[in-house]
Amino acid sequence: MRLQSAIFDLDGTLLDTASFWEQLCLDLLKKYGADPEPGVGALVSAMTPKEGAAYCKEHYHLTASLEEILGEVSSGAADFYCHRVQAKPGVDKALSLLKMEGVWMYVATSTDRRLAEAALRCAGIDGYFRGLITCADVGAQKEDSPAIYEGAMRRLQSSKRDTVVFEDSLAAIRTAKAAGFRVAGVYNPAAEADQAAIQAEADYYLRSFEEMFDTTAMG
Repeated sequence: MRLQSAIFDLDGTLLDTASFWEQLCLDLLKKYGADPEPGVGALVSAMTPKEGAAYCKEHYHLTASLEEILGEVSSGAADFYCHRVQAKPGVDKALSLLKMEGVWMYVATSTDRRLAEAALRCAGIDGYFRGLITCADVGAQKEDSPAIYEGAMRRLQSSKRDTVVFEDSLAAIRTAKAAGFRVAGVYNPAAEADQAAIQAEADYYLRSFEEMFDTTAMG
C-alpha cells in the first residue's frame, strides 16, 4: 500500500467501541423497562447516538423523553471515551510506522469532537494525527457526502490519488470510493454481515492493523 497521506475513521476502525455501544443500548433499554430483542445492540451501535436513541424510544415505546435518553447516552459515552476506550490491536504500531515513513494522517469521524479528542488521548494515539474533522464540521454524514474526506484531504494538502481512507462502514466506504479515494476496509465484528461486500469493494482489506506489516495481506 503506497500512500502519502491517510484519513482514518475513529469508532470501529481505530478504536474498539462496538461492544461498548451494544452494551450501553442493552443497559438503557433494561433501565427503562424494555425487553431487548436479539441483535438490537448491534443494530443500534451502527447508528449515531441520536439515531439510536430515537430508534429505541420509538421501537420500544419508552416513556422517557428523547432528551433524557440522550442525556444517559452522553453520560455513559463521556465516561467510556475519556477513561476506558482502547485502540484496536496493531493500531499504535501501524500509526507509528506510518508516521516514521512521513505519512501525514487525519481523523474523520461522526463522533462528537469533544469525545473524539478525549478518546484519542485516552487510547494514547492522539500524537500521530495532524488534526481531526467531524461530520458536524462539514454539515453532512459520511453516507450522504464525501465532504468530510475532502475536507481532511485539503487540510493534509494532499490529493485523492495519494490518500488512503481507512473505514469500517460499508456505506462510508462506498461514499469515499465514489468520490475517487482509495479505500482500506477495516474489519469490525459489529458489521459482520457487510464483510464480504467490504472486501469486494475496498481497494485493500484489513482484518487487523497487524496485517499492515504483511505485504501479502495488503495486495
